[in-house]
Amino acid sequence: MSFTLAIVGRPNVGKSTLFNRLVGKRLALVDDQPGVTRDLREGEARLGPLRFTVIDTAGLEQANDDSLQGRMRRLTEHAVDMADICLFMIDARIGVTPTDEVFADILRRRSAHVILGANKAEGNAAEAGVLEAYGLGLGEPVRLSAEHGEGLDDLYTLLAPLAEQFEARSLADTPQTNVDVVDGDDATAPAKPLQVAVIGRPNAGKSTLINKIIGEDRLLTGPEAGITRDAISLTTNWAGTEMRIWDTAGMRKKARVQEKLEKLSVSDGLRAVKFAEVVVLLLDAAIPFEQQDLRIADLAEREGRAVVVAVNKWDVEDDRQAKLRDLKESFERLLPQLRGAPLVTISAKTGRGLDRLHDAIIRAYDVWNRRVPTAQLNRWLTEMLEAHPPPAPQGKRIKLRYMTQAKTRPPGFVVMCSHPDKMPESYNRYLVNGLREDFDMPGTPIRLTLRGQGDKNPYKGRKKPGPSKLRKHLDKRK
Repeated sequence: MSFTLAIVGRPNVGKSTLFNRLVGKRLALVDDQPGVTRDLREGEARLGPLRFTVIDTAGLEQANDDSLQGRMRRLTEHAVDMADICLFMIDARIGVTPTDEVFADILRRRSAHVILGANKAEGNAAEAGVLEAYGLGLGEPVRLSAEHGEGLDDLYTLLAPLAEQFEARSLADTPQTNVDVVDGDDATAPAKPLQVAVIGRPNAGKSTLINKIIGEDRLLTGPEAGITRDAISLTTNWAGTEMRIWDTAGMRKKARVQEKLEKLSVSDGLRAVKFAEVVVLLLDAAIPFEQQDLRIADLAEREGRAVVVAVNKWDVEDDRQAKLRDLKESFERLLPQLRGAPLVTISAKTGRGLDRLHDAIIRAYDVWNRRVPTAQLNRWLTEMLEAHPPPAPQGKRIKLRYMTQAKTRPPGFVVMCSHPDKMPESYNRYLVNGLREDFDMPGTPIRLTLRGQGDKNPYKGRKKPGPSKLRKHLDKRK
């Protein structure tokens, strides 16, 4: 990426719509009501031949206190300081407001390169607003329509010379080095980051936990429940492991989710779970294992993801030993499908227990990728059959012939047998529990499929030839 572009402006001027247009995907949530975006979201943008990083920011508001709006503004100002270029957007249909004038003055002082964009400029209703934009002292405004993709060629005309400057500067700053070319097996490709999604109920401390992991206040936090709306992904190196961590919106009971925006936020979080490899279910130590926590854990298991249960706010607990015993007992009783999954107590605020959480994530990921040799599986299957033979429904004994592992991520096994449709679910659980215990696969989802071999007799089902056909056949042979 040659440079970084931050899109800033008042709420509801179309920043997220333009962000989605530049990255070519519907990554950011978009709604008619103002203040939808709260966190910083980065994406890889394409505009003609240009490739750059674009940052979607929260709407700028005149608030300097510790309120939610004040914290959102400080996060946006942090993005302005990080970015090489700022695209300051106004609503051309409304025109320049006093708030626009205040923030235009701030951007002149804090950013070396500011481009003024007049969004929603399609039609004659925007002419007056475009003319007012000249008075901000930021040069000629670019007429944009993020919704319809208009004005992007003019934006490219302004970005292209700036991109050349940043490209030349990066080449000048790059030191000359001698690189030895390594061929053969010694050349190693960069490892793909481990995909981790942090999910849970609202106000469990998900954003605080991720901020502590990456070592900076990158995500918006606070005492209010439901601050996070977008599923934000951040790439970091945590204790030597490259990870891409997803922060998701808090998931409430489905009956309580009425607003369209919250439905979009929850669906965005569910999509992050599908992309993840390891899911960290974050619980509040004061009210763990509520009904919604159990639903979220069951969702992660049904999606086939490795699950780690983390109990947050452990620093405020008094009798920790008794609380930990109760947690383990509740975990075994309420989540039998995740029996053996790691249960870690942490404090996202102080950082206590994060080393144990890191080790639990790596261990769960390794189990999720485990593969068992076929010969070892069949020896194990023979022992399981000798210990407890399968039932004989309607007097027909089910014969389990052989077993193999078809896939990993999560581990999936196929058993060839007779009458697979008559196998009771209890015997499937017996085999799955045996796999967990004997091959050290605690907590991870295991998929067991019973498959019939079919009848090997090629003549079964064919009609016998009648006397006339048989006589004709013999006559032909003569």
